[in-house]
Amino acid sequence: MSENPSQTPPPIQPPPPAPIVPPNPESQARTWNMLCHLSALAGFIGVPFGNVLGPLLIWQIKKHEIPSVEIHGKAAVNFQLTILIGVLASFIVGFILAFICIGFVFFILGAAIALCGLIFAIVAGISANDGKDYRYPYSLNLIK
Repeated sequence: MSENPSQTPPPIQPPPPAPIVPPNPESQARTWNMLCHLSALAGFIGVPFGNVLGPLLIWQIKKHEIPSVEIHGKAAVNFQLTILIGVLASFIVGFILAFICIGFVFFILGAAIALCGLIFAIVAGISANDGKDYRYPYSLNLIK
């Protein structure tokens, strides 16, 4: 039994590449809706006015591509503007009333408003990721 050296085994063929599956548009929409709300957390990591600029940028960039971002973006920007107005007003009043020793109450109120902004943004982001519309409580409707 001698083997014929002229016969070589056929080369091993690599497997065909896996087909590219496009991302689910519903999943993309949910992700961008969630980012509209969670981008407000940029204000809590040191970006000046990041709580308003984050949602505003995502809303403006994606509103024509994904229709649901229009709704979530407006809601997030309106709420973050409401939070910004509340915090600034309470700090200004607190500074003025600090001279008669009751200003600390308004500083605590401003911190509580900011904390509510953080909590409601996270809750709204989770709701948006679940495919639900979230209505922020006590939000001024500044952008229509």
